[in-house]
Amino acid sequence: MSALAAELMERGNRSLAAGNWTPAINAYETLEARFPFSNETKQAQLNLIYAYYSNAQPEAAIEATEQFERENPTHPRMDYALYMRGLAQFSGEKAKVHDWFGVDISRRPPVNAQASFSAFRQLVRRFPDSNYADDARQRMIFLRNRLAKHENHIARYYYDRGAYAAAIKRSDLALLKFDGAPHLEESLAIMVLSYRKLGMQDMAADAEKILLTNYTEAQIAELKDPWYQFWK
Repeated sequence: MSALAAELMERGNRSLAAGNWTPAINAYETLEARFPFSNETKQAQLNLIYAYYSNAQPEAAIEATEQFERENPTHPRMDYALYMRGLAQFSGEKAKVHDWFGVDISRRPPVNAQASFSAFRQLVRRFPDSNYADDARQRMIFLRNRLAKHENHIARYYYDRGAYAAAIKRSDLALLKFDGAPHLEESLAIMVLSYRKLGMQDMAADAEKILLTNYTEAQIAELKDPWYQFWK
């Protein structure tokens, strides 16, 4: 590595260690542009991903990870790249501000949730013993629950507007894709009521049987909606 490359790498590393993200980004970007094919630049690219993420630039971090993955598919730190891509896409899915102001994020379209889940799933599948795998699994649980709850929100929207077949379809999708997630009692409840509205009493009875077999009345009552109290 040339003297200039070494200087840029050192400058970037010092800034990164100090939490000075913008100078670190500038140093790593310059190094990448001037010396794109060196081994040191690959490490600089990984550091740059972290700097983008830490500097609240998730889009830049995602783009940088995708570029790194394309150019270095067998790199020994691919698990880190996948983790950082998932983390950057995860960004904003659960922020403290939502808790502070009581915002139900299930009503917001999960723009990046599915992409984040996919990145974490690739990491866990390809690198099950990675240092990042356990955290990825925990985030996958949150994202799975987030996606399931959003499907229920859409199903409820259809039900409230009389589109009962569409409500059944979305509820069924939640049950198929997100098995084991919380809130699936709501998916089943929507299916029961939608089948009843369509006059499909046998299908409604089957769905109700599954619901009452897998969930207690207390759990169902937690939905806190009078129109779900169909078992009484």
